[in-house]
Amino acid sequence: MRKLFSPLVAATPTVGGQAVMEGVMIRNKERLAIAVRKPDGTIEVQTRPWFSLCGHPWAKKPFVRGFPVLLETLVNGIKSLNWSAQTALEEETGEEIKPWAMALTVAFSVVLALCMFVVLPHLFSLGMKSLGLGGGTEDLSFHIWDGFFKLAVFLGYIWGISWFPEIRRVFEYHGAEHKVIWAYENGCELVPEQARGYSRLHPRCGTAFLLFVLSLAILMHAVLIPALLTVYSPDGAVYKQLYLIGIKVMMMAPIAAAAFELIKYTGKHSGTAACRVLCWPGLMLQRMTTFEPDDEQLEVAIAALKGAVHNE
Repeated sequence: MRKLFSPLVAATPTVGGQAVMEGVMIRNKERLAIAVRKPDGTIEVQTRPWFSLCGHPWAKKPFVRGFPVLLETLVNGIKSLNWSAQTALEEETGEEIKPWAMALTVAFSVVLALCMFVVLPHLFSLGMKSLGLGGGTEDLSFHIWDGFFKLAVFLGYIWGISWFPEIRRVFEYHGAEHKVIWAYENGCELVPEQARGYSRLHPRCGTAFLLFVLSLAILMHAVLIPALLTVYSPDGAVYKQLYLIGIKVMMMAPIAAAAFELIKYTGKHSGTAACRVLCWPGLMLQRMTTFEPDDEQLEVAIAALKGAVHNE
């Protein structure tokens, strides 16, 4: 029987990671390891320092660290994907992404996310209002439509890409990552036979974090936007909508920070009834972003984890 929630070994530090092309990246504190299955069947592992934006003590404080951690995870993830693609395809370029290219990639990713999950949902809700199917920005119906569009885009995107064979392979490695982390956190021997019995779902998954971000954004917009409009509302319809979109953009950093604290809390207390309820939507979403891995994929995930926790 597969284990979904298990009592974690208290002395075992938590680790995390992500699936990459034909492999897995695992982070442990300030170190990460990427393991990739090469075309010849061998596994290549690279370890490197974790690129961090939280060097100063104040940046590590609760409700401050969330947004910097999100950005540094994006940077490390892009670098890991780049290296895994070169290794899996045996491209001997050996070149890292240039700092200016990384900055442009991160900036483009952030702008695209804001367009998809802030600007377009707002415009969609305005469209529903013009059709007589919703109210204005002061009404709850406006924010219900806004939230519906966010979730529809998010779920539709995941469902759509899961049909591509290459993405399905990545999702299988995602499942392998979770199984191996469960085995490690429960003090099991790191072999495929032990990891195989654990669930491919994990409460600390980044998928669950994104769902927390979207859920908190929907709730906070529904409560705070009408309240802010009672304090100040610009003259002119266009200026008003630009003002509200700007407010929503500025709210993303505190929303991400709150979501980060929430997922850390639920990850540490995953055995409690309340946290199981909070984790359930994220776990169900992971049924779309993870698939059952084979033993060879588990071997790759184990190699990444061993590289990350070497000498511990």
